[in-house]
Amino acid sequence: MENEHTEHSHTKSKCAFCEASETMERVMGAFGPSEDATNHFRQSKVEFLKGIRSMLDDQIQDMGRPRKGTRVVID
Repeated sequence: MENEHTEHSHTKSKCAFCEASETMERVMGAFGPSEDATNHFRQSKVEFLKGIRSMLDDQIQDMGRPRKGTRVVID
């Protein structure tokens, strides 16, 4: 899988998703894994992304909850 960019315009560096993807591709390319190993690596990439999605879902849900605050009376 080819990345469409080398760096993000807002940070001038690669994001964690791109870094992880490129690392996985380097590992797969360096060892010339079998089809079975390639499938395992591909599945691990899917599971990694599902984990990120789960963390984002948790953050979104948490942001939707009303926040309890302390009332301060100002004279």
